[in-house]
Amino acid sequence: MPITRDTFGTTEDGISIERYTLTNGNRLEASIMTYGGTLLALRVPDRLGQLADVVLGFDTLQPYLIDHPYFGSLVGRFANRIAHGRFELNGRSYTLARNNGPNHLHGGPRGFHRAVWSASDQTSPDGPSLELRYDSRDGEEGYPGNLSVMVVYTLSDQDELRIDYAATADQDTIINLTNHAYFNLAGHGSILDHELELVAAHFLPVDQTSIPLGEIRPVHGTPMDFTAPKAIGLHIGADDEQLRNGQGYDHNWVLDQGAGSLGLAARLYESTTGRVMETYTTQPGVQFYSGNLLDGSLTGKGGQRYEKHAGLCLETQHFPDSPNQPQFPSTVLRPGETFRQTTMYRFRTRD
Repeated sequence: MPITRDTFGTTEDGISIERYTLTNGNRLEASIMTYGGTLLALRVPDRLGQLADVVLGFDTLQPYLIDHPYFGSLVGRFANRIAHGRFELNGRSYTLARNNGPNHLHGGPRGFHRAVWSASDQTSPDGPSLELRYDSRDGEEGYPGNLSVMVVYTLSDQDELRIDYAATADQDTIINLTNHAYFNLAGHGSILDHELELVAAHFLPVDQTSIPLGEIRPVHGTPMDFTAPKAIGLHIGADDEQLRNGQGYDHNWVLDQGAGSLGLAARLYESTTGRVMETYTTQPGVQFYSGNLLDGSLTGKGGQRYEKHAGLCLETQHFPDSPNQPQFPSTVLRPGETFRQTTMYRFRTRD
């Protein structure tokens, strides 16, 4: 069956959480639950055809209901950070939760990652898909306007997991949506030996609280240069101010393509399995996070302890703190407009 559904668990207030599993013609599987629109599992073959789950997470619902590092979650209304939890729009100041030191992160403590999304499964010409919807009320987490959001996961026979986002609002607001999956193409262990290529000649340097300084800086000659494939661990320990500020890699790269058409943002390769993951997006940036704050305190799938660098994130998005930095691409959504973004993860193997 290309789509199956079962109950993954029940929230503390008695809401049943459904899990949908999409399967393509090549046996790839993507499991998504309605709590947080979370990508629970993504099983892809290695060069010998052996399937493994390449995203971090938990085996049961309960750990997702408490604080966790956004494993597989849809995050919003505004992915990444907003400085001091404040922004102005149309001359009015808005105050948001400070849930990441002095800053607002990923939509706040009750963001989209904690919402229960409505779901409907369907078979599209491209493959099995799951449509998720959530209506965010005016004032939720401090954001203005009623916002209607739709996210569609599609698993194609070309071994692509595609995520299409769309949103409309009834008054001016800000929006920045992404998925926060942690990938490990070996299935377990450290990601420091993964080879990463980013199609980005520039990145955004940040301060000690991970807020962009407003500068768009060339990567050439710095540890931030992934314009050619290199092991993530090669320069992660370099004596570099930006690596100290991020405690490793936790920065937004400015994609060469800019925003608009679907283009290649990143290519990830793991040599022992031969798995390759290519990330395509319509967004202007990608936040590469090397799992710096994982510390072994979380027990994940199959009893694994998620140590530092157990997974990495490639969060396709607009730039952090964009509402406070007018030189960055705008994240304002106005009535009559539709926010759209597409991100696609394509899998293959090589020797």
